[in-house]
Amino acid sequence: MKKYFIIPIHVIILLVLISCYNFAQIAVKGDIVYTMAGEAIKDGIVLIENNKIEKVGTQSEVAIPDGYKIIEGAVVTPGLIDAHTVVGLSGIYNQKHDQDQIEYSNPIQPELRALDAFNPNEVLIKWLAGFGVTTVNTGHAPGALSSGQTMIVKTNSKIGDSILDSVFAVVFSLGSEVSSKFKNPKTRPKGIAMLRSAFFNAQNYMKKMSKGEGEFNLKNEILSEILNKNVKAIFTANSSIDILGAIRLADEFNFDLILDGAAEAYLVLNEIKKADVPVILHPMMARTNNISYETPMILKDKGILFAIQGGYESYVPKVRNILFEAAIAAANGLTFNEALASITIDAAEILGIDNRIGSIEVGKDADIAVFDGDPFEYTTHTCEVIINGEVIKTECK
Repeated sequence: MKKYFIIPIHVIILLVLISCYNFAQIAVKGDIVYTMAGEAIKDGIVLIENNKIEKVGTQSEVAIPDGYKIIEGAVVTPGLIDAHTVVGLSGIYNQKHDQDQIEYSNPIQPELRALDAFNPNEVLIKWLAGFGVTTVNTGHAPGALSSGQTMIVKTNSKIGDSILDSVFAVVFSLGSEVSSKFKNPKTRPKGIAMLRSAFFNAQNYMKKMSKGEGEFNLKNEILSEILNKNVKAIFTANSSIDILGAIRLADEFNFDLILDGAAEAYLVLNEIKKADVPVILHPMMARTNNISYETPMILKDKGILFAIQGGYESYVPKVRNILFEAAIAAANGLTFNEALASITIDAAEILGIDNRIGSIEVGKDADIAVFDGDPFEYTTHTCEVIINGEVIKTECK
């Protein structure tokens, strides 16, 4: 008679969980490691275990345990963060079937979710990841009074636990770009008036719902989330007039504003500073009127928190590479550390995720980029990219 060994169900479940979990053990060695949490470390080392950063220090201070995969490079940085893009909603083919970044049927549609159109396997996402961009705040594009929502997600093509925030912000736009696409508005005052009406309606909706008298409405629900400060409001405003309009709206309705684009920010520095509003600055090489390559330096000198974005382009490939954009800022007044901060720790702070990413610190997510030279030099290669402790790109061997 055969004897059978019965494995308890809890043991089976544990074995399955262990087989599915990625217990990554990696040692990253760099001639210089920019942690963005203090001084750069020469001959630095970063230990990764269980998808988190385990230890950081000099190679003389940190011993590499047996069994760790060793990755070496000239320069090591945190994974880069694109603070505002449309990648994943906008695809590489530039055809109607892969362009979901904006809906022109109505000028005010804050209820449109980024998650409903985001394609984690989009080639453009992999392209950005190949340059060390490990996290993006992506979603609906500028061009409507309110085009929809954004989400914060990592670029490792895993939609599940890679989503850091499924509804981070709602995108709004002010200026001539809006009036050229819709029947209404046709002027700036009309656009502001339409948004004020929408926020007033949301306020009344909140009052009725609190009394059990209202009917559920998707548009008013998301606007209520903005008014309750559970969701940010990203206002694309490039002219000084539109920047001031966005600040006035935020002051009137007391919501958390993030300025986006802000090409003429240098004309209204005092107003931005007084309002204590962060800026997701346009790409340095964007085709926008009245831009200045020195704006990042001016914002930094004024003490205004900012990040540099990949943005949205109406032509292929629809998005820009923040690594190249920050390099232009570094060539026009920012120090290396300041430019790198604009696409790492400062971007993370604006997005409210600096407790997890943006710097190389113990306990944070193991998102790291490894380069064979100065990341801001055009001839430098991105050799290794690590997201959540998993190596997603290996070159320069």
